[in-house]
Amino acid sequence: MGAGHDTVAAELARRAAARGHEAQVVDVLRLLPYGLGTGLCRGYRTSVRHLPWVYAGIYGAFLREGRGPRPSGVPLARLAGDRLTELVDRLGADVVVSVFHLAAQLTGHLRERGRLRVPSAVFLLDFAVHRQWLHPGNDRYLCLTDAAAAQVRRTVAAPVITTGPVVAPAFRAPAPGADGWRERFAGRAPGRPPVLLSAGAWGAASRPVATVRSLAAAGWLPVVLCGRNARLLARLSREPAAMALGWVDDMPGLLAACHALVDNAAGQTAVQALAAGLPVIGHRPLPGHGAEGVRRMADLGLSALAPDGAALLAALDALGEAGGERADRVSRGRALFRRDALECVTDL
Repeated sequence: MGAGHDTVAAELARRAAARGHEAQVVDVLRLLPYGLGTGLCRGYRTSVRHLPWVYAGIYGAFLREGRGPRPSGVPLARLAGDRLTELVDRLGADVVVSVFHLAAQLTGHLRERGRLRVPSAVFLLDFAVHRQWLHPGNDRYLCLTDAAAAQVRRTVAAPVITTGPVVAPAFRAPAPGADGWRERFAGRAPGRPPVLLSAGAWGAASRPVATVRSLAAAGWLPVVLCGRNARLLARLSREPAAMALGWVDDMPGLLAACHALVDNAAGQTAVQALAAGLPVIGHRPLPGHGAEGVRRMADLGLSALAPDGAALLAALDALGEAGGERADRVSRGRALFRRDALECVTDL
């Protein structure tokens, strides 16, 4: 779902190859029969973009913790069981690493029943831990924060390790493309500091036009990541005070050239910004795990939470280039990266 899971899987595979291992990235949705995976993906994308209240209801019923019997993801996940075990046997895999909650349900189910004969690890890439990530059959859990790890330990008996996020090395190094972005911003709006707004890979955002107009009126240059949402890109391209971008390949350079990231999902773009030393502000989060993740980031001091337009402008003003708050937030963000997640699974 989205691009965050794919990005993490690709980076783990790159690290594995660099260490002489063979890695195969598999989309669990493609392992589901009867086109179920495609249908799930389309339904989720539609609900997040256009019917957020629908996804909020699904999240509350299936994912959020609660008392009494709760629906499980195992009945759906196990439909991919035969294909996964056949693939593991054919490849001669030594370990299976899940970076998506449905995959974690599948591997836990197969391990518990002895059908998956190699260890399974789960890299839980969300700040907010929802119940569908957790299955007692998995052998190890890797988490972004100590708070997430503590929550996992309350549910499963498997070892839990806090590693921090997984991002490509380019986000933690000087970005050669930053100067090009700065020139582009200066040419578009001289003297206006660029503020990056992320709508994720699917371009899902709440009231984006109102947000960019408010930022522009306050003297900022709103730069909006529209992902693969062509309609959102076309809509915001008509806003003269905003710079609307489609899919961007040079994210390290773009992040290094901006004043702050305004985020609505606490996903991969947010952790990439933390790695790059760019402060994050949570604003108008997506429903479900997006809203919970944004709150968890703020609670940990990794971001500021701006519930409305006035709070967003105040949070941006507080991030002066030489201010103590900016330095503190950058330090907290970079301290999140503690261990190499790959090293924590290769010894299973």
